[in-house]
Amino acid sequence: MKRVRPKKNLGQHFLTDLNIAKDIADTVDACPEIPVLEVGPGMGVLTQYLITKPRDLRVVEIDSESVAYLNEHFPQLRDQIVADDFLRMDLRQLFDGRQFVLTGNYPYDISTQIFFKMLDNKDLIPCCTGMIQREVAQRIASAPGNKAYGILSVLIQAWYRVEYLFTVDEHVFNPPPKVKSAVIRMTRNEVTDLGCDEQLFRRVVKTVFNQRRKMLRVSLRQLMPGGPATEAMLSSDMMTARPEQLSIPQFVKLTNMVADELD
Repeated sequence: MKRVRPKKNLGQHFLTDLNIAKDIADTVDACPEIPVLEVGPGMGVLTQYLITKPRDLRVVEIDSESVAYLNEHFPQLRDQIVADDFLRMDLRQLFDGRQFVLTGNYPYDISTQIFFKMLDNKDLIPCCTGMIQREVAQRIASAPGNKAYGILSVLIQAWYRVEYLFTVDEHVFNPPPKVKSAVIRMTRNEVTDLGCDEQLFRRVVKTVFNQRRKMLRVSLRQLMPGGPATEAMLSSDMMTARPEQLSIPQFVKLTNMVADELD
């Protein structure tokens, strides 16, 4: 069978450097023994190394041409190739409810959506690794006070330890993307309860970063009921800060302050 043609509408950029492919595949070794799910295997450049590891492996691929290629070239995986859209899948059905490592050379245009799905299933995914656009990787790994620090930084670091592993140049892809890529690893931390309402935490983080140049007292008004109590809360010293200055514990504190006003 001929090689798969990269499809622009699926954001496909096939990795051609086998050394890098092996290095990416080896990132899953940080969480040994549990199964691995690869998203978007394409022609199996990562799959060929993942399949040698002594653990269950499944791959999910939305592109029918790639699915046919995988079935032909990886017959030992034939029953483990899932032809589906990862973003629409019920992940609890994959390994009978068992935890698994998520990995892949993720399409740039849906990588953020993939990580939000990871957060929605964080009890199932103790480790997530893979390659994404470098700018997104930098945002995920960024610390407070940095320009890249934002929504993804806070929401992911609240639950995962993030490691920016290495940068990947454009020329090792077909077709070459217009930006550099990076490989990251996210491993669940010890947090089991944020100490605030998790959905409100997300809402607060998104609200203030959507107006990141403004002080908290300005961006939070749209969430608040108004009145003297609200004005008193918004006049506290903390409200003169901008969102990129707040640590995760401070965002938890802020969420609880908002919750008190909403009760």
